[in-house]
Amino acid sequence: QVQLVESGGGLAQAGGSLRLSCAASGSINSIDAMGWYRQAPGKQREFIARITTVGRTTYADSVKGRFTISRDSAKNTVSLQMNSLKPEDTAVYFCNTVVVNGTVYSAVWGQGTLVTVSS
Repeated sequence: QVQLVESGGGLAQAGGSLRLSCAASGSINSIDAMGWYRQAPGKQREFIARITTVGRTTYADSVKGRFTISRDSAKNTVSLQMNSLKPEDTAVYFCNTVVVNGTVYSAVWGQGTLVTVSS
């Protein structure tokens, strides 16, 4: 029943910043970890960042020190602050969450939002 919708993608120059947001709806109390992935042209989808219900964060090496993931107190939204953008950050960014129901875990994905970084 959980649905995710991303927003905030667009065009930025190298060295600039963008902030992506992901809104969750439905059975939000079942949401566990939330995160972001991206898929660049010609490449497989890759992990970017994840945040747990207790605020533990994990980042891919490629974005450490530049991107920051956060979620609100209701744990129904997650954002990705992207600073010091590089052309290689150009990709479609997808919001992801893990939904838990008892001991059963499942993944939910948003539709994606395009980020383009020009040099």
